[in-house]
Amino acid sequence: MRHDVFIAGYGGQGVLLAGNLLSYAAIHEGRNVSFFPAYGVEKRGGAAMCTVIIADGDTGSPVVGHPSVAIMLNQLSFDKYAAKVKPGGFCIVNSSLVEADTAALPGVTLVRVPMNQIAIELGDARMVNMVACGAYAAVSGALALPSLQEALQKALPARNHSFIPANVKAMEAGAEQVRSAQGQ
Repeated sequence: MRHDVFIAGYGGQGVLLAGNLLSYAAIHEGRNVSFFPAYGVEKRGGAAMCTVIIADGDTGSPVVGHPSVAIMLNQLSFDKYAAKVKPGGFCIVNSSLVEADTAALPGVTLVRVPMNQIAIELGDARMVNMVACGAYAAVSGALALPSLQEALQKALPARNHSFIPANVKAMEAGAEQVRSAQGQ
């Protein structure tokens, strides 16, 4: 089994933390992982993206030209990268910031999740990335939510471990949003 995901947004949305978290969760499940981050020189506001490959066997190259799943956290990322998702794949968009038309992605399932809205309702707008990770787990089935929760211990520095319960709620809310939209 092999899963790949491309995550894109702007610096400050937690794109790289999300990729790192997915990687640690896969390692927790005993899988092989390739994590390939890329970001602009700006600390906040510049482009940020990463690719995560999760496999039972070899992961191969960390470069994925046409991912099975993409998570787009802002409009610029959607406009630039959404068309790269392979037919039969999924494009998870932050519908709080992204105007997306299904006609723009033939053969790709568009999954709209109001990530900013959910994060704000939970009390912290910075949890957009955690909402996205929960949505990814529900859409792809690549990782179990308990593995993501366990991975927070490694992905977050010790000084931020007090935020783990809030992050877990954000991941659960993202997964629940997807399940509700799919009628499960």
